[in-house]
Amino acid sequence: MNTLLYALVSALRCHRWLRMLACAFLFTSLGNGLTQVLVFGLLLDWQAPASLLTLAYLFATLPGFLGSLVGEKLCRSFSPITLLVATECLGLTALLFPLLGIHFHSITALLAVQSTEAFLSGMSWPALTLLFKRGLSEAELPAATCLENIIFASQVLAGTGLGIVLFHSLPAMTLVGIDALTFAGSLLMLVLAGRSLPSLAPHYAAETARPVAVRWRTLAPQQKRSLLLLPALAAVGSPAMALLPALAQQIEPEDAAGLALPLLFARSLGQLCGPLLLKRDSLPHFASQNRLLLLCLGLFLIAYGVIPLLSGVQILGVVFLAHLASNIVFAAGTFSLLSSFQATEVSSASGKAWRWQTVSASLFTCIAALVAASLGPMQALYSVSTGALLMVAGIMLRYRQ
Repeated sequence: MNTLLYALVSALRCHRWLRMLACAFLFTSLGNGLTQVLVFGLLLDWQAPASLLTLAYLFATLPGFLGSLVGEKLCRSFSPITLLVATECLGLTALLFPLLGIHFHSITALLAVQSTEAFLSGMSWPALTLLFKRGLSEAELPAATCLENIIFASQVLAGTGLGIVLFHSLPAMTLVGIDALTFAGSLLMLVLAGRSLPSLAPHYAAETARPVAVRWRTLAPQQKRSLLLLPALAAVGSPAMALLPALAQQIEPEDAAGLALPLLFARSLGQLCGPLLLKRDSLPHFASQNRLLLLCLGLFLIAYGVIPLLSGVQILGVVFLAHLASNIVFAAGTFSLLSSFQATEVSSASGKAWRWQTVSASLFTCIAALVAASLGPMQALYSVSTGALLMVAGIMLRYRQ
């Protein structure tokens, strides 16, 4: 077998630390997904305006800019596993925000937990990529790509799936308690992963040189393109994802939460399945093909564009297909980033890519929110994402291989 999933299974069988790390992030993703359901569910139940629902996505991304800067700097002084443990401890502490939000009926506190999670995600990203680059061989990098995709998708796939079932069945405080348990489980798995890291020698010891900063002017065209792939995906995808709750509110004004939460689940199911369609050996070729990547982004935009013409299960299917396509681009961008830089450069490069992705997502989300407030969510989706796709085509043409 030659799929990314098989590559991941093979790597997990070879590395105990990777198994512990995967379990840790699955715990964290489960908790983060529960938090997302809680936040958006309460905002919809409290009848927050469409513009605020869109800006909620902004608060869930923009602080990652600062977090990636902090993470990149700390990677030069601390081991990546130490930083990952620190982010989980801070994430557990941040659950005080939803407790305050529920108790005082505070939208600000709900948005604060989104912002904190974004900051910590940005902080952990350079450490995670550095750990993969140090601990895995070049042939095993597709496994890291697959694992990062599963981590990314399971945040809403597992968390939202459980949250949809429990949101109206259990008190909100109980959901926060379950979230806290997932963080505790993640901390335990990270500690076990840290204890397994010495078994990586001599390869791990040979790759522990002090990380260095990368400079745009000194990069080769392939490296520049690698840094731009994830920000390009954010430019096209962020308006659609930010507008998803508002679209649900427009399509089903009487039961917005009942539609929005299944849409989030369908979105993440597509995010999970998309990269698994790729073959391990074809991933480098796919990541270098601008036409294929633009085709996937175009399919994503078309799928969202036909949502107003559909209803019920059809909408869920279209959202699934949209993110099936978009996360093929995510996998290609992640692999390109890991494979184009040395171990001493990858934490800085991934930090830059995360920051640029955050800026891209924030900028286009702000534009989408402004357009949605005046023209409506669908008009915002058509205009903003189409403009972003044209811009991305120009960037890929400039740095084509």
